[in-house]
Amino acid sequence: MNNERLTFNIDPTPTLPTRQCRLFARIMGYSLSYGNYLIAAFIWWKSDWFIAIGALLLGFIVFGIIRSKLRNDSIPPAQRETPYTDYAISTWYLSRNHCF
Repeated sequence: MNNERLTFNIDPTPTLPTRQCRLFARIMGYSLSYGNYLIAAFIWWKSDWFIAIGALLLGFIVFGIIRSKLRNDSIPPAQRETPYTDYAISTWYLSRNHCF
């Protein structure tokens, strides 16, 4: 066997080029983090707290699916096991798909 070392390259989270892209990444990160709670609070305000709890639980599932879809579409496969914040996931997604 050879004593070759396997190099593991981790790319840093990309920086977005324009202020508009950075603002959109912030908004997207905050909506991934707190959007579920805002939707549940709005449903609680408009209807009943029992329905709002159901919407909150369903929102955890839906926002988790959205977050994992954005993560799998944008972060390189070698780095998917690394924990990322919602802002970092939205930065990766926007740098790969919208803000070039």
